[in-house]
Amino acid sequence: MSYWFPKTLRWSAGLVFALLCAAVAAYALTYLFDPLKPAPGNPLHAQFAISGVDVPAHFFGGGLALLLAPLQMSDWIRRLIPRLHRVGGGLYIGGVLIAGLAGLSLARHSQGGAATGVGFGLLALAWLATTGIGLRHALACDLARHRRWMWRSIALTASAVTLRLILGVGLGVMQLPFAKVYLLAAWGCWTFNLAVCELLLRWPWRLTPTSSAKALSGVR
Repeated sequence: MSYWFPKTLRWSAGLVFALLCAAVAAYALTYLFDPLKPAPGNPLHAQFAISGVDVPAHFFGGGLALLLAPLQMSDWIRRLIPRLHRVGGGLYIGGVLIAGLAGLSLARHSQGGAATGVGFGLLALAWLATTGIGLRHALACDLARHRRWMWRSIALTASAVTLRLILGVGLGVMQLPFAKVYLLAAWGCWTFNLAVCELLLRWPWRLTPTSSAKALSGVR
């Protein structure tokens, strides 16, 4: 029973994660075909309208990365269809590169000024860095470290999901001021995800006591 429950929980969490990624990716990619028109009183829509190619590039790259993230995390695909995992990984890295660079540009004129801009800028830098480190370990055939760093990259990719959850709860449910909610979202969407990711990377749920100690000492 102790093994069955965590396994069932992991499958359920994986399904929810995949559905949330697909929903946000669909929203992002839809923008490419039907750009949002500025709505009265919506500062984000107004910002989108004056951001040039940054928003389409960010939405395209981020949407692609979100769609591929659940597939790249699949042990089944990695074991049985390694070529698909490698091709998907290349596309994922390309999506992160496009979206990350566009995100850096967008952070320079973020809603909320420097406080939110720094938060989103650090997110973009961390996203590019973790993905680059993951790629470097893959090229060096250090697959254990590659997987750890790509988990971190995917956690940052999923910041798009957490961002919208924070905005939805803060603005829609709690009716809090936009500026405060957006500032919380700019920092919380990625720091929370990274904290959860680090916890999972260190959690000894699939390890024996001996291998747990080895894994803990090797997480970097």
